[in-house]
Amino acid sequence: MQNDVHDHQGQPEEVPFRSGFVCFVGRPNAGKSTLTNALVGEKIAIASSKPQTTRHAIRGVVTRPHAQLVIIDTPGLHKPRTLLGERLNDLVRSTWDEVDIIGVCLPSDQRIGPGDTFLVREISKLRKRPKLVALATKTDLISKERLREHLLAIHGLEEELGIRWEHIVPCSAVSNDQLDDVEDVLVSLLPEGPAWYPEGQITDEPTETLVAELIREAALEGVRDELPHSITVVIDEMGLREGRPEDKPLLDIFASMVVERDSQKGIVIGHQGSRLKEIGTNARMQISALLGTPVHLDVKVKVMKEWQRDPKFLNRLGF
Repeated sequence: MQNDVHDHQGQPEEVPFRSGFVCFVGRPNAGKSTLTNALVGEKIAIASSKPQTTRHAIRGVVTRPHAQLVIIDTPGLHKPRTLLGERLNDLVRSTWDEVDIIGVCLPSDQRIGPGDTFLVREISKLRKRPKLVALATKTDLISKERLREHLLAIHGLEEELGIRWEHIVPCSAVSNDQLDDVEDVLVSLLPEGPAWYPEGQITDEPTETLVAELIREAALEGVRDELPHSITVVIDEMGLREGRPEDKPLLDIFASMVVERDSQKGIVIGHQGSRLKEIGTNARMQISALLGTPVHLDVKVKVMKEWQRDPKFLNRLGF
């Protein structure tokens, strides 16, 4: 938005500042976290090929000269099998009540299915319904013809579910296609309001949470499917090493990876510790890139039986 709007006397008019909250929803692997990271311009949300990877509502901040968009990346809504699952679903629903806009991610390479209609129907039941934007994600994977069909199907949901899309925007976070349009549309729907975060800040997540999430992401890559839900990461200690020259800082991070069973501990550690070493190396590179500091990372593996079902453990782990 340009700053040079003039009134009848030729005086420049103030462009009102807009700010507000948006969250992206969609079935697993619909591209929510990838889109969040692409818009924020930094990796703040875990993007993993495994469903239900996101466990916290992570806020990403996009600041423009006349607007600030706060993107809340939430876990996917799913049928809970554990107390952790129930708490994650509660987190999703409470987030929906607080946002101004919900962006529904409907991947273009898949037909619209019962999972999508379930989600949109749940949103349509909200007392105070946020503005809805449909995002046809992953356009880099399909033909123009298929995209046209997909957009018509998305349009058809309005009548079927009694909702109204403010906009339907095709986009791809991977090939950077139409991301500016996504941002423009979201900003145009924001109410007038103050900037919630100082310029330059891209997330309000404590650094420790981000670090723990990056370690967990490294652990999830390449492990078997039964593991992901059973892994969580706790930062035991984190701080700059004393006695280092100022131009050569080193950040010491001591972390525990928590699993539910001894057999899982074996999988994570791998043959002669090879798997754990690989996790450590990958996580260290990501953390160092995020924080801009060399990192010494020490990860131990702990077993906490059935932690996902134990309220005491969940509280202690921050869920």
